[in-house]
Amino acid sequence: MKGIICAGGSGSRLHPLTLVTNKHLLAVYDKPMVFYPLFTLIEAGIKDIMIVCSNEHSGPFQKLLGSGAKFGVSISFKVQDQAGGIAEAVGICESFAAGESVAVILGDNIYEDNFKKDVEEFKSGASLFLKKVSDPERFGVAELDSSNRVISIEEKPTLPKSDFAITGFYIYDNSVFDVIRGLKYSGRNELEITDVNNHYVKNGSANACFIEGEWTDAGTFESLYRANSIARKITMNKS
Repeated sequence: MKGIICAGGSGSRLHPLTLVTNKHLLAVYDKPMVFYPLFTLIEAGIKDIMIVCSNEHSGPFQKLLGSGAKFGVSISFKVQDQAGGIAEAVGICESFAAGESVAVILGDNIYEDNFKKDVEEFKSGASLFLKKVSDPERFGVAELDSSNRVISIEEKPTLPKSDFAITGFYIYDNSVFDVIRGLKYSGRNELEITDVNNHYVKNGSANACFIEGEWTDAGTFESLYRANSIARKITMNKS
């Protein structure tokens, strides 16, 4: 399985912090933010990782991460020319995937959980990782049936049908690239990852996994503050 870290975007919700740097290069406790999703993939046993970033910030990412040798993995870089969405970022990694399944993680997501078992046991379809949150309207929200099966996903709904957010870690089989090729750009001029996930939901091949430990994104000032607390906890537990 290959790993993809989506680290593009403008980070406009974190201005002025992101006026001169990429959001994923900001400090979170004692590490650059992108280290946390990178270590999540590495601890899941993934050794071949692609960083998708903007052209403007590709140099700093390469200077920070290099070839990946210092982490015991191989790191490659791909430029996403404009902010065309998470699904677009995944789609441009098709040649990198080389027919394999992919684990995709957003560059501002920090997890306490270890996903090694999920990666090792993955067969086909998609694995979506859910977490109960207090502000589901910020995320893609999963509607669940009585068996905790995802029956629909709605992006940033005004009236969420549940308080389970689809977090920023996904595992897909290689058919995800066919799915992405069939998408149309949304009103935000992006290829939406929710549309990808709903494809798997509708054909019955989406597996709902529930996050047990702490999780946050770091896309707002409040969630960035929380990310520092979670990152400190993770670091202290490993020391």
